[in-house]
Amino acid sequence: MIDEREVTSEKAILIGVITQFQDEIQSKEYLDELEFLTLTAGGVAVKRFTQKLDKPHPKTFVGTGKLEEISAYIESHNIGTAIFDDELSPAQIRNIEKILACKILDRTNLILDIFAQRAQTSSAKTQVELAQCQYLLPRLTRLWTHLDKQKGGIGMRGPGETEIETDRRIIRDKIAVLKKKLLTIDRQMAVQRKNRGKMVRVAIVGYTNVGKSTLMNVISKSAVFAENKLFATLDTTVRKVVVKNLPFLMTDTVGFIRKLPTQLVESFKSTLDEVREADLLIHVVDISHPNFEDHITSVNTILDEIESANKPTLMVFNKIDAYTHQIIDDDDLVTEKTKAHYTLEDWKKTWMSDLEQHSIFISALNKENLEEFKEKVYQEVKKIHIQRFPYNRFLYDDYEIE
Repeated sequence: MIDEREVTSEKAILIGVITQFQDEIQSKEYLDELEFLTLTAGGVAVKRFTQKLDKPHPKTFVGTGKLEEISAYIESHNIGTAIFDDELSPAQIRNIEKILACKILDRTNLILDIFAQRAQTSSAKTQVELAQCQYLLPRLTRLWTHLDKQKGGIGMRGPGETEIETDRRIIRDKIAVLKKKLLTIDRQMAVQRKNRGKMVRVAIVGYTNVGKSTLMNVISKSAVFAENKLFATLDTTVRKVVVKNLPFLMTDTVGFIRKLPTQLVESFKSTLDEVREADLLIHVVDISHPNFEDHITSVNTILDEIESANKPTLMVFNKIDAYTHQIIDDDDLVTEKTKAHYTLEDWKKTWMSDLEQHSIFISALNKENLEEFKEKVYQEVKKIHIQRFPYNRFLYDDYEIE
């Protein structure tokens, strides 16, 4: 049991599955991401465990034999935390805790913990606390495992259930209070957005840790917090930007991630409203990541969920300075060319060339191709501005009527 053993280490093991819906390559990538999440949260992943299953085991996520193997490793290496790559059900957590004598976390719990660390403003803290309460509510039973030892009989009936129900009621009341507080925050933020007038709004969106805040800093000449860790930005930052003689508002938003907890999507509604109300989206992609195409799909899925997928969007492929590709020797007639061998020029000739608005390849960190980026943003914002303020068209001599 957890109470019988003091957690003495932030060392963690990662546990994932290979299923018919998630092959070995995808599983490895998800665990790579989980390791980065663990590092961001302050832990160190020392080993990974994976198991091939048709689907995650309904009782223990992985098989009991694999859990026994994991348990032996935890005992022999003094591991303090086991982190699972998917959201665990309350029953799964209870069953796993009976076998593993350490702290049990799932992907959702880990992400919520990172959000709790990163939250700075009252708005972000309230949103994170609401998400944590919604996650905790169905899992309260595992907090009362010390009552399992009590037997039935005279004077022994019902205390466990009473305490759990009392705790649930407290959590429900807390959720109600937090939701009311968020409604107030939503109204305040809506007033702020309304007070910005009719200026064109540009929102930077993308997967977490793709360089959105770094790009925001370069373009707006501001000092938005940026760090090479996941979810460095939680609070929405809005800056007035002027390119040439055209002013507009640019917003830096929270990064998206695969398997984003539904509790966070709901509780961060006010933050996502900045994306919903934007006139133009700048979708930033980390071109140096080997699976950036999956990241694009994940971001587009979330944009579709918040009804923002059809907005004018500028695709910006960042971190070209970090991009590398595999090379095939001239005398190698066996190796088949794959996406891993693509140069940046090769990528530009793929589906990227079919985009309505041509892709832009930049390095926000090294300020490469930023003038091209600014020019493209200027042209897109100008189109929206002219439609909104047709009497200002004389300010833009180079604007042509289609």
